[in-house]
Amino acid sequence: MLKTIVALLLLVLSLGLHGCAAGVGGLKSYVDATDGYEFLYPNDWLPVQVTDGPDVVFRDMIERTENVSVVVSPVPDEKTLDDLGTPGEVGYQLQKNAIAPPDSGRQAELINAEARESNGKTYYLLEYNVKLPNQQRHNLASVAVSRGKLYTFNASTTEKRWQKVHDLLEQSVKSFSVY
Repeated sequence: MLKTIVALLLLVLSLGLHGCAAGVGGLKSYVDATDGYEFLYPNDWLPVQVTDGPDVVFRDMIERTENVSVVVSPVPDEKTLDDLGTPGEVGYQLQKNAIAPPDSGRQAELINAEARESNGKTYYLLEYNVKLPNQQRHNLASVAVSRGKLYTFNASTTEKRWQKVHDLLEQSVKSFSVY
C-alpha cells in the first residue's frame, strides 16, 4: 500500500513539474546562463540561427516576421541604466540607432516609455510604432544594464496582428530579466 501511495505521489509531482517547465499562459522559458538573462516566449515559436547581431532570436512558425530577440552590448565605463538616460532618452537612442537608423527606410515613433524595478534591477519598457516601406509594425522592448552590459529584449509583430498577440508579447517583454 505504501509503495502505491509513493508511486502515485511521484507521478503527481512529475506531472506538476512538467506543467511548470512548459511555461504559463502559452509561454515557454529561455535561459542564457552564460550571458546572464532569461525570458518567456510563445510555446510554438522556434529558435532562429543567427551569426551576426542578436544573441538569440525566436520567431513564430506561421507568422515568420513575428519575433523576439536579445541584443547584448558593452556599456562604457560600467554605467548604470540611469546613467544612460531616462526611459524616453534611452528609447529615443534605441529608436535612432537600432529600430529606425538613418537610411534604413524605416520610421519609428516612441509611443510609451516607462521604468520598472524588479529584483533590484531597473528596466525600461519601451513601445514603438514602426513604419517600413511595405508594412506597419509594433515593437515592445525591455532594456537593462547588468555586469557592464546593455541588454535589449525586443518583441515585434505586424500592426494587423498587434491586437491579437499584444498580451502575449507584453508578458514576454515583462518577463525579461538579467542577473
